[in-house]
Amino acid sequence: MTAGTTPALPSALAAGPLVLDGGMSNQLEAAGCELGDELWSARVLMERPEAVVGAHLAYFEAGASVAITASYQATYEGFARRGLGPAKVAELLALSVESAREAGRLARAGGITRPLWVAASVGPYGAMLADGSEYRGRYGLSVAELERFHRPRIETLAAAAPDALALETVPDTDEARALLRAVRSLGVPAWLSYSVSGDRTRAGQPLEEAFALAADCDDIFAVGVNCCAPEDVTHAVATAARVTGRPVVVYPNSGESWDAGARAWDGRATFDAARVEAWRDAGARLIGGCCRVGPEGIATIARALTT
Repeated sequence: MTAGTTPALPSALAAGPLVLDGGMSNQLEAAGCELGDELWSARVLMERPEAVVGAHLAYFEAGASVAITASYQATYEGFARRGLGPAKVAELLALSVESAREAGRLARAGGITRPLWVAASVGPYGAMLADGSEYRGRYGLSVAELERFHRPRIETLAAAAPDALALETVPDTDEARALLRAVRSLGVPAWLSYSVSGDRTRAGQPLEEAFALAADCDDIFAVGVNCCAPEDVTHAVATAARVTGRPVVVYPNSGESWDAGARAWDGRATFDAARVEAWRDAGARLIGGCCRVGPEGIATIARALTT
C-alpha cells in the first residue's frame, strides 16, 4: 500500500477480478460492538476504533484485497446531533480511512503479500436519516440540495487519501447525479453502486437509465450494485457492463431483509458464492458482500475467483 509498489485500483481492476470485503456492521457486532442507534457503525469510530481495525483485518485475512471504510453513516449532520463540531467530525472521517490502512499494515505484518486497497465509503442521504429511506430514495430534495449535503464529507474523505471513493447504496438517479457532481475533479477515482430491486433502482428507475449517468463521467472507474438481494445481481451486472463498458462492482446482502422499524434482519440467507463465476462472466470485476456477509463468505468468493 505504499506509493510505487501498489498499482492504482482502477488499473488493477482492469487487469482482472479483485475480492472486496464484506459487511462492516455484522463483523463489529461479532466483536461485541453496540450498533443499535442512528450512527450505526459510525458510532464505533468514536468509541472503539480498534474494533474497526479488527473488522478490516478479518476481511483481509479472509482474502479481500479491497476494504470499504466505516464511514457509510458518518456525516457532519449525524455527528452534530451528538454534539460533535465539524473539526471533530473531520477527524473521525479521516480516522475511518486510517483504520483501514492500519489493518492493511497488520495484514502485511502477518504475512499477506498481495496488494491491498482502501475505498472510502460515501453512503446515501437516507443513511443519515436512519429511517430506512436509503432503500426508497425520493427524499424530496433537489439534486443541488443533495450535492450540498454530500460534498463536504466527500472532500474530507478525499483529503484522507483513500485509493478510491465508494459511492454506495444509492437508491435513485437524483442522488447519483448529485454524487457525480460532488466527486468531479477531486483526483480520487470512484465507483458508483446502486441498491436495486429487480431490474430497477430502489426508487423505481430503469437500471439502463441509472447506469448511463456514469457512462461519460471520467471520475467513475466502476459501476454496479450493492446492498441488494443476491438474486438481483446477475441482470444488473450485465446491464451495467453493456451500458457503461466499465468494470462492474457487486456486493449483495446475505439475502435477508432489513426491518427498519424493528432495526433487525428478517428472513433467510440466500447468498451463495457459487454465483460468483456467473457474476464474473457477466462482467463483474470487484466482488464481495454487503450486510450479513462475513469473512467466511468472503473467503468462499476468494476461492472461487482463484480456481
